[in-house]
Amino acid sequence: MANEAHEQQPIRILIADDEPAARSALGEMLRDEGYEVQTAADGFKALGKIDGWIPDVVITDVKMPALGGIELMQKLRERCPDTAVIVMTAFGSVEGAVEAMRLGADDYLSKPVHFPQLLMVLGRVLKHRALQREANQLRDALRERQEAPKAGVVGQSKPFRELLDLIRQVAASPVAVLIIGQTGTGKSFTARLLHQWSPRGEAKFVIVKCGAMEEEALERELFGWVDEAGLHRGRLADADGGTLFLDEIGEMPLGLQAKLLHFLQDRSYAPVGGSERLSCDTRVITASNHDLDRLVRDGRFREDLYYRLNVVTLRTPTLRERRDDIPLLAMHFLRVYAHGSNKTITGFNERALGVLLNFDWPGNIRQLENCIERAVVLARSAEIEPRDLPRELMSRIGTDEQMPTIPGASLRELERFAILRTLEHVGGSTSKAAKILGISPRKIQYRLNEYRSTPQSGLPAVVSGSGKG
Repeated sequence: MANEAHEQQPIRILIADDEPAARSALGEMLRDEGYEVQTAADGFKALGKIDGWIPDVVITDVKMPALGGIELMQKLRERCPDTAVIVMTAFGSVEGAVEAMRLGADDYLSKPVHFPQLLMVLGRVLKHRALQREANQLRDALRERQEAPKAGVVGQSKPFRELLDLIRQVAASPVAVLIIGQTGTGKSFTARLLHQWSPRGEAKFVIVKCGAMEEEALERELFGWVDEAGLHRGRLADADGGTLFLDEIGEMPLGLQAKLLHFLQDRSYAPVGGSERLSCDTRVITASNHDLDRLVRDGRFREDLYYRLNVVTLRTPTLRERRDDIPLLAMHFLRVYAHGSNKTITGFNERALGVLLNFDWPGNIRQLENCIERAVVLARSAEIEPRDLPRELMSRIGTDEQMPTIPGASLRELERFAILRTLEHVGGSTSKAAKILGISPRKIQYRLNEYRSTPQSGLPAVVSGSGKG
Protein backbone atom coordinates (compact mmCIF):
# COMPACT_ATOMS: atom_id res chain seq x y z
CA MET A 1 0.00 0.00 0.00
CA ALA A 2 1.07 3.59 -0.51
CA ASN A 3 2.77 5.42 2.28
CA GLU A 4 0.45 7.22 4.73
CA ALA A 5 2.23 10.47 3.88
CA HIS A 6 0.65 10.23 0.43
CA GLU A 7 -2.69 11.28 1.94
CA GLN A 8 -1.36 14.83 2.38
CA GLN A 9 0.95 15.16 -0.56
CA PRO A 10 1.10 12.23 -3.01
CA ILE A 11 4.53 11.22 -4.21
CA ARG A 12 5.01 12.03 -7.89
CA ILE A 13 6.21 9.29 -10.22
CA LEU A 14 7.09 9.68 -13.90
CA ILE A 15 7.21 6.50 -16.02
CA ALA A 16 9.24 6.61 -19.26
CA ASP A 17 8.76 3.57 -21.49
CA ASP A 18 8.12 3.29 -25.24
CA GLU A 19 5.96 0.17 -24.76
CA PRO A 20 2.39 1.55 -24.42
CA ALA A 21 0.93 -1.51 -22.68
CA ALA A 22 3.68 -1.72 -20.04
CA ARG A 23 3.62 2.04 -19.51
CA SER A 24 -0.14 2.13 -19.06
CA ALA A 25 -0.28 -0.91 -16.77
CA LEU A 26 2.41 0.41 -14.42
CA GLY A 27 0.76 3.82 -14.32
CA GLU A 28 -2.65 2.46 -13.40
CA MET A 29 -1.30 0.16 -10.68
CA LEU A 30 0.75 2.93 -9.08
CA ARG A 31 -2.23 5.31 -9.19
CA ASP A 32 -4.26 2.66 -7.36
CA GLU A 33 -1.58 2.72 -4.66
CA GLY A 34 -2.09 6.47 -4.14
CA TYR A 35 0.81 7.81 -6.17
CA GLU A 36 0.49 10.78 -8.55
CA VAL A 37 1.65 9.38 -11.90
CA GLN A 38 2.47 10.76 -15.33
CA THR A 39 3.86 8.80 -18.28
CA ALA A 40 6.05 9.51 -21.28
CA ALA A 41 6.74 7.48 -24.43
CA ASP A 42 10.44 8.36 -24.63
CA GLY A 43 13.20 10.31 -22.93
CA PHE A 44 12.56 13.59 -24.71
CA LYS A 45 8.88 13.56 -23.74
CA ALA A 46 9.90 12.78 -20.16
CA LEU A 47 12.13 15.87 -20.12
CA GLY A 48 9.21 17.89 -21.46
CA LYS A 49 7.06 16.74 -18.53
CA ILE A 50 9.49 18.00 -15.86
CA ASP A 51 9.38 21.59 -17.09
CA GLY A 52 6.26 22.18 -14.98
CA TRP A 53 5.99 19.01 -12.87
CA ILE A 54 9.02 17.81 -10.87
CA PRO A 55 8.70 14.10 -10.04
CA ASP A 56 10.01 12.50 -6.85
CA VAL A 57 10.89 9.32 -8.76
CA VAL A 58 11.45 8.53 -12.44
CA ILE A 59 11.05 4.91 -13.54
CA THR A 60 12.63 4.57 -16.98
CA ASP A 61 13.35 1.82 -19.45
CA VAL A 62 17.01 1.63 -20.42
CA LYS A 63 16.40 1.16 -24.15
CA MET A 64 14.10 3.67 -25.84
CA PRO A 65 14.24 5.36 -29.25
CA ALA A 66 15.72 8.86 -29.60
CA LEU A 67 16.78 9.29 -25.95
CA GLY A 68 17.46 6.23 -23.82
CA GLY A 69 17.19 5.75 -20.08
CA ILE A 70 20.88 6.37 -19.30
CA GLU A 71 20.94 9.66 -21.21
CA LEU A 72 17.62 10.66 -19.61
CA MET A 73 19.04 9.97 -16.16
CA GLN A 74 22.11 12.10 -16.84
CA LYS A 75 19.96 15.03 -17.97
CA LEU A 76 17.68 14.61 -14.96
CA ARG A 77 20.69 14.83 -12.67
CA GLU A 78 21.39 18.30 -14.10
CA ARG A 79 17.82 19.62 -14.02
CA CYS A 80 16.37 18.05 -10.86
CA PRO A 81 19.15 16.38 -8.82
CA ASP A 82 16.79 15.44 -5.96
CA THR A 83 14.70 13.15 -8.20
CA ALA A 84 15.36 9.44 -7.71
CA VAL A 85 15.82 7.24 -10.80
CA ILE A 86 14.89 3.55 -11.12
CA VAL A 87 15.90 1.90 -14.39
CA MET A 88 14.14 -1.05 -16.00
CA THR A 89 16.09 -3.51 -18.13
CA ALA A 90 14.95 -6.59 -20.03
CA PHE A 91 15.54 -10.01 -18.52
CA GLY A 92 19.08 -11.11 -19.25
CA SER A 93 20.39 -7.55 -19.65
CA VAL A 94 21.62 -7.10 -16.09
CA GLU A 95 24.85 -5.56 -17.45
CA GLY A 96 22.84 -2.50 -18.53
CA ALA A 97 21.35 -2.17 -15.07
CA VAL A 98 24.75 -2.48 -13.40
CA GLU A 99 26.10 0.23 -15.70
CA ALA A 100 23.12 2.44 -14.87
CA MET A 101 23.76 1.99 -11.14
CA ARG A 102 27.41 2.88 -11.67
CA LEU A 103 26.35 6.05 -13.46
CA GLY A 104 24.04 7.13 -10.65
CA ALA A 105 20.72 5.23 -10.80
CA ASP A 106 19.15 4.63 -7.38
CA ASP A 107 17.96 1.09 -8.17
CA TYR A 108 16.88 -1.18 -11.03
CA LEU A 109 14.18 -3.66 -12.02
CA SER A 110 14.16 -6.53 -14.52
CA LYS A 111 11.43 -6.64 -17.18
CA PRO A 112 8.76 -7.88 -17.21
CA VAL A 113 8.24 -5.95 -13.98
CA HIS A 114 6.53 -7.80 -11.12
CA PHE A 115 4.44 -5.27 -9.23
CA PRO A 116 5.24 -6.48 -5.66
CA GLN A 117 8.95 -6.21 -6.53
CA LEU A 118 8.38 -2.69 -7.88
CA LEU A 119 6.66 -1.60 -4.66
CA MET A 120 9.50 -3.03 -2.58
CA VAL A 121 12.17 -1.26 -4.69
CA LEU A 122 10.15 1.96 -4.71
CA GLY A 123 9.80 1.91 -0.91
CA ARG A 124 13.53 1.31 -0.51
CA VAL A 125 14.43 4.19 -2.85
CA LEU A 126 12.00 6.62 -1.19
CA LYS A 127 13.31 5.75 2.27
CA HIS A 128 16.91 6.24 1.15
CA ARG A 129 16.08 9.58 -0.49
CA ALA A 130 14.29 10.77 2.67
CA LEU A 131 17.33 9.93 4.78
CA GLN A 132 19.58 11.63 2.25
CA ARG A 133 17.45 14.81 2.30
CA GLU A 134 17.55 14.85 6.10
CA ALA A 135 21.34 14.46 6.08
CA ASN A 136 21.69 17.24 3.50
CA GLN A 137 19.48 19.55 5.58
CA LEU A 138 21.59 18.92 8.66
CA ARG A 139 24.78 19.48 6.66
CA ASP A 140 23.44 22.69 5.16
CA ALA A 141 22.29 23.99 8.52
CA LEU A 142 25.69 23.27 10.06
CA ARG A 143 27.49 24.92 7.17
CA GLU A 144 25.25 28.00 7.39
CA ARG A 145 25.99 28.40 11.08
CA GLN A 146 29.72 27.93 10.66
CA GLU A 147 30.46 29.65 7.37
CA ALA A 148 27.63 31.82 6.01
CA PRO A 149 27.88 34.24 4.49
CA LYS A 150 31.63 34.92 4.49
CA ALA A 151 32.58 31.61 2.89
CA GLY A 152 30.25 32.34 0.00
CA VAL A 153 31.98 35.60 -0.89
CA VAL A 154 34.32 33.87 -3.29
CA GLY A 155 35.08 35.48 -6.62
CA GLN A 156 36.87 38.29 -8.38
CA SER A 157 35.12 38.39 -11.76
CA LYS A 158 33.64 41.70 -12.90
CA PRO A 159 29.97 40.54 -12.80
CA PHE A 160 30.41 39.24 -9.25
CA ARG A 161 32.18 42.38 -8.00
CA GLU A 162 29.45 44.53 -9.55
CA LEU A 163 26.79 42.47 -7.76
CA LEU A 164 28.59 42.86 -4.41
CA ASP A 165 28.79 46.63 -4.93
CA LEU A 166 25.02 46.78 -5.53
CA ILE A 167 24.33 44.64 -2.46
CA ARG A 168 26.37 47.06 -0.30
CA GLN A 169 24.47 50.05 -1.68
CA VAL A 170 21.02 48.49 -1.20
CA ALA A 171 21.55 46.65 2.11
CA ALA A 172 21.37 49.76 4.31
CA SER A 173 18.01 50.82 2.85
CA PRO A 174 14.71 49.13 3.84
CA VAL A 175 13.45 49.12 0.22
CA ALA A 176 11.98 45.96 -1.30
CA VAL A 177 14.47 43.96 -3.37
CA LEU A 178 13.67 41.41 -6.07
CA ILE A 179 16.51 39.02 -6.91
CA ILE A 180 16.28 37.35 -10.32
CA GLY A 181 18.53 34.71 -11.82
CA GLN A 182 18.79 31.13 -12.96
CA THR A 183 18.59 28.21 -10.54
CA GLY A 184 21.87 27.69 -8.71
CA THR A 185 23.30 31.21 -9.25
CA GLY A 186 23.22 32.21 -5.58
CA LYS A 187 19.93 34.04 -5.03
CA SER A 188 19.68 32.82 -1.41
CA PHE A 189 23.29 33.87 -0.82
CA THR A 190 22.53 37.33 -2.22
CA ALA A 191 19.50 37.69 0.06
CA ARG A 192 21.55 36.63 3.08
CA LEU A 193 24.21 39.21 2.31
CA LEU A 194 21.51 41.90 1.98
CA HIS A 195 20.33 40.92 5.46
CA GLN A 196 23.70 40.64 7.17
CA TRP A 197 25.06 43.87 5.68
CA SER A 198 21.93 45.72 6.79
CA PRO A 199 21.07 47.27 10.19
CA ARG A 200 18.97 44.12 10.79
CA GLY A 201 22.02 41.87 10.49
CA GLU A 202 21.91 40.63 14.10
CA ALA A 203 18.23 39.62 13.87
CA LYS A 204 16.74 36.52 12.28
CA PHE A 205 16.99 35.67 8.58
CA VAL A 206 14.08 33.38 7.66
CA ILE A 207 13.69 31.52 4.34
CA VAL A 208 10.39 30.31 2.89
CA LYS A 209 10.29 28.49 -0.48
CA CYS A 210 6.95 29.45 -2.03
CA GLY A 211 7.02 26.61 -4.57
CA ALA A 212 7.49 23.84 -2.02
CA MET A 213 3.98 23.82 -0.45
CA GLU A 214 0.31 23.85 -1.36
CA GLU A 215 -1.60 27.12 -0.88
CA GLU A 216 -3.17 26.29 2.49
CA ALA A 217 0.09 25.00 3.96
CA LEU A 218 2.01 28.01 2.64
CA GLU A 219 -0.53 30.43 4.15
CA ARG A 220 -0.15 28.78 7.57
CA GLU A 221 3.63 28.77 7.20
CA LEU A 222 3.71 32.50 6.45
CA PHE A 223 0.97 33.98 8.64
CA GLY A 224 0.51 31.35 11.35
CA TRP A 225 -2.87 30.06 12.50
CA VAL A 226 -5.29 30.06 15.42
CA ASP A 227 -6.96 26.96 16.86
CA GLU A 228 -8.21 25.74 20.24
CA ALA A 229 -4.65 25.68 21.55
CA GLY A 230 -4.20 29.35 20.71
CA LEU A 231 -2.00 31.28 18.28
CA HIS A 232 0.72 29.49 16.32
CA ARG A 233 3.27 31.95 15.00
CA GLY A 234 4.13 31.98 11.31
CA ARG A 235 7.45 32.69 9.64
CA LEU A 236 6.49 36.34 9.13
CA ALA A 237 6.32 36.81 12.90
CA ASP A 238 9.49 34.74 13.41
CA ALA A 239 11.35 37.29 11.27
CA ASP A 240 10.06 40.30 13.24
CA GLY A 241 12.89 42.83 13.34
CA GLY A 242 14.80 40.85 10.75
CA THR A 243 14.34 39.64 7.17
CA LEU A 244 11.95 37.21 5.50
CA PHE A 245 13.28 35.81 2.21
CA LEU A 246 10.54 34.50 -0.09
CA ASP A 247 12.22 32.29 -2.66
CA GLU A 248 10.39 31.26 -5.86
CA ILE A 249 7.90 34.12 -5.36
CA GLY A 250 6.52 33.49 -8.85
CA GLU A 251 5.05 30.20 -7.54
CA MET A 252 2.94 31.94 -4.87
CA PRO A 253 -0.83 31.41 -5.48
CA LEU A 254 -2.83 34.51 -6.40
CA GLY A 255 -4.90 34.39 -3.19
CA LEU A 256 -1.80 34.57 -1.03
CA GLN A 257 -0.34 37.30 -3.24
CA ALA A 258 -3.22 39.57 -2.18
CA LYS A 259 -2.53 38.88 1.52
CA LEU A 260 1.19 39.53 1.08
CA LEU A 261 0.40 42.81 -0.68
CA HIS A 262 -1.83 43.82 2.23
CA PHE A 263 1.00 43.19 4.68
CA LEU A 264 3.49 45.18 2.61
CA GLN A 265 1.04 48.11 2.47
CA ASP A 266 0.15 48.44 6.16
CA ARG A 267 2.45 45.93 7.95
CA SER A 268 -0.46 43.95 9.35
CA TYR A 269 -1.82 40.48 8.73
CA ALA A 270 -4.41 38.00 10.04
CA PRO A 271 -3.42 34.42 10.97
CA VAL A 272 -5.44 31.62 9.41
CA GLY A 273 -8.61 31.12 11.47
CA GLY A 274 -8.14 34.37 13.38
CA SER A 275 -10.01 37.66 13.16
CA GLU A 276 -7.54 39.96 14.93
CA ARG A 277 -4.95 41.65 12.73
CA LEU A 278 -1.37 41.48 14.00
CA SER A 279 1.61 43.61 13.04
CA CYS A 280 5.36 43.09 12.78
CA ASP A 281 8.43 44.87 11.47
CA THR A 282 9.76 42.42 8.90
CA ARG A 283 11.74 43.26 5.79
CA VAL A 284 10.66 41.15 2.81
CA ILE A 285 13.16 40.17 0.10
CA THR A 286 11.98 38.04 -2.82
CA ALA A 287 13.59 35.97 -5.57
CA SER A 288 12.50 34.27 -8.76
CA ASN A 289 13.96 32.30 -11.65
CA HIS A 290 10.79 33.04 -13.67
CA ASP A 291 10.06 36.03 -15.90
CA LEU A 292 7.67 37.89 -13.58
CA ASP A 293 6.82 40.38 -16.34
CA ARG A 294 5.43 37.50 -18.36
CA LEU A 295 3.58 36.06 -15.38
CA VAL A 296 1.93 39.47 -14.90
CA ARG A 297 0.90 39.58 -18.58
CA ASP A 298 -0.49 36.03 -18.31
CA GLY A 299 -2.55 36.98 -15.25
CA ARG A 300 -0.62 34.61 -12.95
CA PHE A 301 1.02 37.33 -10.84
CA ARG A 302 -0.52 40.51 -9.47
CA GLU A 303 0.77 43.64 -11.17
CA ASP A 304 0.42 45.78 -8.01
CA LEU A 305 2.40 43.25 -5.97
CA TYR A 306 5.06 43.05 -8.68
CA TYR A 307 5.67 46.80 -8.53
CA ARG A 308 5.66 46.74 -4.73
CA LEU A 309 8.35 44.01 -4.67
CA ASN A 310 10.39 45.35 -7.59
CA VAL A 311 11.66 48.63 -6.13
CA VAL A 312 15.24 47.41 -6.69
CA THR A 313 16.16 44.43 -8.88
CA LEU A 314 19.40 42.49 -8.47
CA ARG A 315 20.38 39.89 -11.09
CA THR A 316 22.65 37.05 -10.08
CA PRO A 317 25.07 36.21 -12.94
CA THR A 318 25.34 32.69 -14.32
CA LEU A 319 28.52 30.73 -13.76
CA ARG A 320 29.24 31.03 -17.49
CA GLU A 321 29.38 34.80 -16.98
CA ARG A 322 31.67 34.27 -13.98
CA ARG A 323 34.05 31.85 -15.69
CA ASP A 324 37.07 33.55 -14.07
CA ASP A 325 35.68 32.53 -10.68
CA ILE A 326 35.45 28.80 -11.45
CA PRO A 327 38.96 27.95 -10.10
CA LEU A 328 38.34 29.98 -6.92
CA LEU A 329 34.93 28.45 -6.29
CA ALA A 330 36.20 24.94 -7.09
CA MET A 331 39.08 25.33 -4.60
CA HIS A 332 36.69 26.70 -1.96
CA PHE A 333 34.36 23.71 -2.30
CA LEU A 334 37.34 21.35 -2.43
CA ARG A 335 38.61 22.65 0.93
CA VAL A 336 35.14 22.40 2.51
CA TYR A 337 34.45 18.82 1.42
CA ALA A 338 37.99 17.52 1.82
CA HIS A 339 37.97 18.78 5.41
CA GLY A 340 34.55 17.21 6.03
CA SER A 341 35.78 13.88 4.60
CA ASN A 342 39.11 13.95 6.46
CA LYS A 343 40.95 13.76 3.14
CA THR A 344 44.16 15.51 2.14
CA ILE A 345 43.59 16.85 -1.37
CA THR A 346 45.76 19.74 -2.51
CA GLY A 347 43.94 20.82 -5.67
CA PHE A 348 43.18 19.89 -9.29
CA ASN A 349 45.59 18.67 -11.91
CA GLU A 350 45.84 20.71 -15.11
CA ARG A 351 43.54 18.48 -17.18
CA ALA A 352 40.80 18.40 -14.52
CA LEU A 353 40.91 22.16 -14.15
CA GLY A 354 40.65 22.47 -17.93
CA VAL A 355 37.49 20.32 -17.89
CA LEU A 356 35.93 22.56 -15.23
CA LEU A 357 36.79 25.73 -17.12
CA ASN A 358 35.40 24.49 -20.44
CA PHE A 359 32.08 23.12 -19.19
CA ASP A 360 28.92 25.25 -19.68
CA TRP A 361 27.52 24.65 -16.13
CA PRO A 362 23.76 24.78 -16.84
CA GLY A 363 23.18 24.19 -13.11
CA ASN A 364 25.54 27.05 -12.20
CA ILE A 365 27.27 27.22 -8.79
CA ARG A 366 25.07 24.55 -7.24
CA GLN A 367 26.06 22.08 -9.96
CA LEU A 368 29.74 22.96 -9.52
CA GLU A 369 29.48 22.36 -5.77
CA ASN A 370 27.82 18.96 -6.26
CA CYS A 371 30.47 18.06 -8.82
CA ILE A 372 33.34 18.90 -6.43
CA GLU A 373 31.69 17.06 -3.53
CA ARG A 374 31.45 13.96 -5.73
CA ALA A 375 35.05 14.34 -6.91
CA VAL A 376 36.31 14.52 -3.32
CA VAL A 377 34.52 11.28 -2.48
CA LEU A 378 35.96 9.49 -5.54
CA ALA A 379 39.46 11.00 -5.46
CA ARG A 380 42.26 8.41 -5.19
CA SER A 381 45.24 10.77 -5.17
CA ALA A 382 46.32 14.11 -3.73
CA GLU A 383 44.87 15.93 -6.75
CA ILE A 384 41.47 15.80 -8.42
CA GLU A 385 41.82 14.13 -11.83
CA PRO A 386 39.42 13.98 -14.81
CA ARG A 387 38.41 10.43 -13.86
CA ASP A 388 37.00 11.83 -10.58
CA LEU A 389 34.62 14.20 -12.40
CA PRO A 390 31.13 13.31 -13.70
CA ARG A 391 31.12 11.87 -17.22
CA GLU A 392 28.68 14.50 -18.50
CA LEU A 393 31.35 17.17 -18.02
CA MET A 394 33.39 15.51 -20.76
CA SER A 395 30.47 15.03 -23.17
CA ARG A 396 29.18 18.61 -22.90
CA ILE A 397 32.49 20.43 -23.43
CA GLY A 398 32.21 23.01 -26.14
CA THR A 399 28.59 22.26 -27.06
CA ASP A 400 26.24 25.05 -28.01
CA GLU A 401 22.94 25.58 -29.76
CA GLN A 402 24.46 25.81 -33.23
CA MET A 403 24.96 22.96 -35.68
CA PRO A 404 28.44 21.60 -34.93
CA THR A 405 31.23 21.11 -37.39
CA ILE A 406 32.05 17.41 -37.20
CA PRO A 407 34.98 16.26 -39.30
CA GLY A 408 33.95 13.48 -41.65
CA ALA A 409 30.25 13.64 -40.76
CA SER A 410 27.78 13.01 -43.57
CA LEU A 411 24.69 15.12 -44.26
CA ARG A 412 22.55 12.29 -42.87
CA GLU A 413 24.56 12.33 -39.62
CA LEU A 414 24.20 16.11 -39.32
CA GLU A 415 20.47 15.79 -39.95
CA ARG A 416 20.29 13.21 -37.18
CA PHE A 417 22.08 15.54 -34.78
CA ALA A 418 19.75 18.44 -35.65
CA ILE A 419 16.58 16.37 -35.19
CA LEU A 420 17.63 14.93 -31.84
CA ARG A 421 18.93 18.26 -30.46
CA THR A 422 15.70 20.02 -31.51
CA LEU A 423 13.52 17.29 -29.97
CA GLU A 424 15.41 17.72 -26.72
CA HIS A 425 14.86 21.47 -26.87
CA VAL A 426 11.06 21.16 -27.33
CA GLY A 427 10.50 18.33 -24.85
CA GLY A 428 9.97 15.58 -27.42
CA SER A 429 7.17 17.26 -29.40
CA THR A 430 7.55 16.11 -33.01
CA SER A 431 5.15 18.81 -34.27
CA LYS A 432 7.15 21.62 -32.63
CA ALA A 433 10.44 20.14 -33.80
CA ALA A 434 9.09 19.82 -37.36
CA LYS A 435 8.02 23.47 -37.36
CA ILE A 436 11.46 24.62 -36.21
CA LEU A 437 13.32 22.40 -38.70
CA GLY A 438 10.95 23.07 -41.62
CA ILE A 439 10.18 19.40 -42.24
CA SER A 440 7.08 17.25 -41.70
CA PRO A 441 6.29 15.48 -38.40
CA ARG A 442 5.94 12.28 -40.42
CA LYS A 443 9.55 12.58 -41.56
CA ILE A 444 10.74 13.00 -37.98
CA GLN A 445 8.80 9.91 -36.90
CA TYR A 446 10.28 7.99 -39.82
CA ARG A 447 13.81 9.11 -38.89
CA LEU A 448 13.31 8.17 -35.21
CA ASN A 449 12.33 4.65 -36.19
CA GLU A 450 15.40 4.56 -38.40
CA TYR A 451 17.70 5.78 -35.58
CA ARG A 452 16.35 3.08 -33.29
CA SER A 453 17.81 0.37 -35.49
CA THR A 454 20.86 2.16 -36.88
CA PRO A 455 24.05 2.53 -34.80
CA GLN A 456 25.22 6.10 -34.31
CA SER A 457 28.58 7.14 -35.76
CA GLY A 458 30.71 10.22 -35.47
CA LEU A 459 28.25 12.27 -33.41
CA PRO A 460 27.81 13.23 -29.76
CA ALA A 461 26.11 10.51 -27.68
CA VAL A 462 22.55 11.81 -27.85
CA VAL A 463 20.65 8.57 -28.53
CA SER A 464 20.46 5.23 -26.80
CA GLY A 465 21.48 1.92 -28.25
CA SER A 466 19.36 0.07 -30.77
CA GLY A 467 16.35 -2.07 -30.04
CA LYS A 468 14.73 -3.16 -26.81
CA GLY A 469 17.10 -4.82 -24.40
